[in-house]
Amino acid sequence: MKMERILPFAKSLLKKTVKPGDIVVDATLGNGHDTVFLAELVGEDGQVFGFDVQQEAINATKERLIGQNLIDRVTLFHEGHEQIFAKIPKDVQGRITGAIFNLGYLPGGDKNIVTHAETTISAIEQLLSLMAPEGTIVLVIYHGHEQGAVERDQLLNYCQGLDQKTAHVLQYQFINQQNYPPFIIAIEKR
Repeated sequence: MKMERILPFAKSLLKKTVKPGDIVVDATLGNGHDTVFLAELVGEDGQVFGFDVQQEAINATKERLIGQNLIDRVTLFHEGHEQIFAKIPKDVQGRITGAIFNLGYLPGGDKNIVTHAETTISAIEQLLSLMAPEGTIVLVIYHGHEQGAVERDQLLNYCQGLDQKTAHVLQYQFINQQNYPPFIIAIEKR
Protein backbone atom coordinates (compact mmCIF):
# COMPACT_ATOMS: atom_id res chain seq x y z
CA MET A 1 0.00 0.00 0.00
CA LYS A 2 1.39 3.39 -0.96
CA MET A 3 -0.98 5.45 1.17
CA GLU A 4 0.39 6.13 4.61
CA ARG A 5 -1.21 4.22 7.43
CA ILE A 6 -2.50 6.18 10.41
CA LEU A 7 0.51 6.15 12.75
CA PRO A 8 3.12 6.80 10.03
CA PHE A 9 0.94 9.67 8.78
CA ALA A 10 0.79 11.12 12.31
CA LYS A 11 4.59 11.01 12.46
CA SER A 12 4.98 12.58 9.03
CA LEU A 13 2.79 15.51 10.11
CA LEU A 14 4.98 16.04 13.16
CA LYS A 15 8.21 15.72 11.13
CA LYS A 16 7.03 18.63 8.98
CA THR A 17 6.44 20.79 12.02
CA VAL A 18 9.01 19.86 14.67
CA LYS A 19 12.68 20.79 14.27
CA PRO A 20 15.76 20.39 16.48
CA GLY A 21 15.58 22.71 19.47
CA ASP A 22 11.77 22.81 19.51
CA ILE A 23 9.37 22.37 22.42
CA VAL A 24 6.69 19.66 22.04
CA VAL A 25 4.05 17.80 24.04
CA ASP A 26 3.15 14.13 24.25
CA ALA A 27 -0.29 14.47 25.82
CA THR A 28 -0.82 10.72 26.37
CA LEU A 29 2.42 8.85 27.04
CA GLY A 30 1.09 5.35 26.57
CA ASN A 31 4.08 3.02 26.29
CA GLY A 32 6.46 5.81 25.30
CA HIS A 33 6.85 5.25 21.57
CA ASP A 34 5.72 8.76 20.59
CA THR A 35 7.75 10.28 23.41
CA VAL A 36 10.92 8.67 22.04
CA PHE A 37 10.01 9.79 18.52
CA LEU A 38 9.48 13.38 19.68
CA ALA A 39 12.68 13.36 21.75
CA GLU A 40 14.61 12.33 18.65
CA LEU A 41 12.95 15.09 16.58
CA VAL A 42 13.73 17.90 19.06
CA GLY A 43 17.36 16.87 19.42
CA GLU A 44 19.73 17.72 22.23
CA ASP A 45 18.54 21.32 22.54
CA GLY A 46 14.79 20.63 22.46
CA GLN A 47 12.34 19.57 25.13
CA VAL A 48 9.41 17.16 25.35
CA PHE A 49 6.73 17.53 28.02
CA GLY A 50 4.83 14.28 28.55
CA PHE A 51 1.57 13.70 30.41
CA ASP A 52 -0.24 10.58 31.60
CA VAL A 53 -2.58 9.72 34.46
CA GLN A 54 -1.24 6.17 34.81
CA GLN A 55 1.97 5.39 36.67
CA GLU A 56 2.33 2.33 34.45
CA ALA A 57 2.63 4.64 31.41
CA ILE A 58 5.13 6.90 33.17
CA ASN A 59 7.28 3.88 34.09
CA ALA A 60 7.18 2.35 30.60
CA THR A 61 8.03 5.67 28.98
CA LYS A 62 10.86 6.41 31.39
CA GLU A 63 12.36 2.96 30.80
CA ARG A 64 12.16 3.39 27.02
CA LEU A 65 13.74 6.86 27.20
CA ILE A 66 16.58 5.67 29.43
CA GLY A 67 17.21 2.76 27.07
CA GLN A 68 17.51 5.20 24.15
CA ASN A 69 19.58 7.71 26.20
CA LEU A 70 16.92 10.40 25.66
CA ILE A 71 15.63 10.96 29.20
CA ASP A 72 17.41 14.34 29.55
CA ARG A 73 15.21 15.81 26.77
CA VAL A 74 11.93 14.87 28.44
CA THR A 75 9.96 16.08 31.46
CA LEU A 76 7.26 13.62 32.53
CA PHE A 77 4.15 14.58 34.48
CA HIS A 78 1.98 12.06 36.28
CA GLU A 79 -0.97 14.31 35.47
CA GLY A 80 -3.79 14.47 32.97
CA HIS A 81 -3.20 16.48 29.80
CA GLU A 82 -5.72 19.04 31.01
CA GLN A 83 -2.89 20.27 33.29
CA ILE A 84 -0.76 21.47 30.35
CA PHE A 85 -1.11 25.18 31.09
CA ALA A 86 -0.30 24.73 34.79
CA LYS A 87 2.71 22.46 34.21
CA ILE A 88 4.51 23.82 31.14
CA PRO A 89 6.96 26.55 32.19
CA LYS A 90 6.11 30.13 31.26
CA ASP A 91 9.42 30.64 29.43
CA VAL A 92 8.50 28.09 26.74
CA GLN A 93 4.87 29.08 26.34
CA GLY A 94 4.30 30.39 22.83
CA ARG A 95 7.12 28.21 21.48
CA ILE A 96 5.42 24.78 21.31
CA THR A 97 5.51 23.48 17.74
CA GLY A 98 3.90 20.05 18.02
CA ALA A 99 1.75 17.81 20.17
CA ILE A 100 0.31 14.34 19.88
CA PHE A 101 -2.56 12.56 21.60
CA ASN A 102 -3.26 8.82 21.28
CA LEU A 103 -6.77 8.66 22.67
CA GLY A 104 -8.52 5.68 24.21
CA TYR A 105 -6.80 3.41 26.69
CA LEU A 106 -3.24 2.30 27.42
CA PRO A 107 -2.34 -0.63 25.15
CA GLY A 108 -1.92 -3.64 27.42
CA GLY A 109 -3.28 -1.67 30.38
CA ASP A 110 -6.58 -1.28 32.21
CA LYS A 111 -9.26 -0.75 29.54
CA ASN A 112 -11.46 0.97 32.11
CA ILE A 113 -9.04 3.92 32.29
CA VAL A 114 -9.76 5.92 29.15
CA THR A 115 -9.44 9.43 27.83
CA HIS A 116 -12.46 11.72 27.89
CA ALA A 117 -13.51 14.48 25.51
CA GLU A 118 -13.82 17.10 28.26
CA THR A 119 -10.18 16.86 29.31
CA THR A 120 -8.95 16.38 25.74
CA ILE A 121 -10.79 19.50 24.54
CA SER A 122 -9.45 21.45 27.51
CA ALA A 123 -5.91 20.33 26.61
CA ILE A 124 -6.40 21.27 22.94
CA GLU A 125 -7.61 24.75 23.91
CA GLN A 126 -4.65 25.20 26.24
CA LEU A 127 -2.21 24.03 23.58
CA LEU A 128 -3.65 26.36 20.96
CA SER A 129 -3.03 29.26 23.33
CA LEU A 130 0.56 28.08 24.02
CA MET A 131 1.66 27.08 20.52
CA ALA A 132 3.75 28.94 18.00
CA PRO A 133 2.06 29.85 14.72
CA GLU A 134 1.85 26.78 12.44
CA GLY A 135 2.23 24.49 15.46
CA THR A 136 0.41 21.21 14.92
CA ILE A 137 -1.69 19.06 17.24
CA VAL A 138 -2.22 15.46 16.10
CA LEU A 139 -5.11 13.51 17.62
CA VAL A 140 -5.08 9.76 16.96
CA ILE A 141 -8.60 8.67 17.79
CA TYR A 142 -9.27 5.07 18.78
CA HIS A 143 -13.04 4.71 18.89
CA GLY A 144 -13.70 0.97 18.96
CA HIS A 145 -14.96 1.04 22.56
CA GLU A 146 -17.95 2.72 24.18
CA GLN A 147 -16.20 5.77 25.64
CA GLY A 148 -14.07 6.05 22.48
CA ALA A 149 -17.21 6.54 20.38
CA VAL A 150 -18.47 9.22 22.76
CA GLU A 151 -15.10 11.00 22.72
CA ARG A 152 -14.90 10.73 18.91
CA ASP A 153 -18.28 12.39 18.43
CA GLN A 154 -17.56 15.22 20.86
CA LEU A 155 -14.11 15.86 19.38
CA LEU A 156 -15.42 15.90 15.82
CA ASN A 157 -18.10 18.39 16.86
CA TYR A 158 -15.55 20.57 18.67
CA CYS A 159 -12.98 20.50 15.86
CA GLN A 160 -15.54 21.24 13.15
CA GLY A 161 -16.46 24.33 15.13
CA LEU A 162 -12.92 25.74 15.31
CA ASP A 163 -12.71 29.07 13.51
CA GLN A 164 -10.79 28.65 10.26
CA LYS A 165 -9.14 32.01 10.93
CA THR A 166 -7.41 30.52 13.98
CA ALA A 167 -6.76 26.92 12.89
CA HIS A 168 -6.72 24.57 9.93
CA VAL A 169 -8.29 21.19 10.76
CA LEU A 170 -7.71 17.98 8.79
CA GLN A 171 -9.34 14.56 9.17
CA TYR A 172 -7.42 11.56 7.78
CA GLN A 173 -8.97 8.12 7.82
CA PHE A 174 -9.57 4.95 5.90
CA ILE A 175 -13.31 4.64 5.33
CA ASN A 176 -13.65 1.05 4.12
CA GLN A 177 -11.86 -0.83 6.92
CA GLN A 178 -13.64 -2.95 9.50
CA ASN A 179 -13.48 -2.90 13.29
CA TYR A 180 -13.41 0.85 13.91
CA PRO A 181 -9.95 1.72 12.58
CA PRO A 182 -8.29 4.69 14.26
CA PHE A 183 -8.20 8.00 12.46
CA ILE A 184 -6.44 11.33 12.75
CA ILE A 185 -7.58 14.85 13.34
CA ALA A 186 -4.75 17.33 12.86
CA ILE A 187 -5.05 20.95 13.99
CA GLU A 188 -2.58 23.54 12.73
CA LYS A 189 -2.59 26.86 14.53
CA ARG A 190 -2.71 29.83 12.17
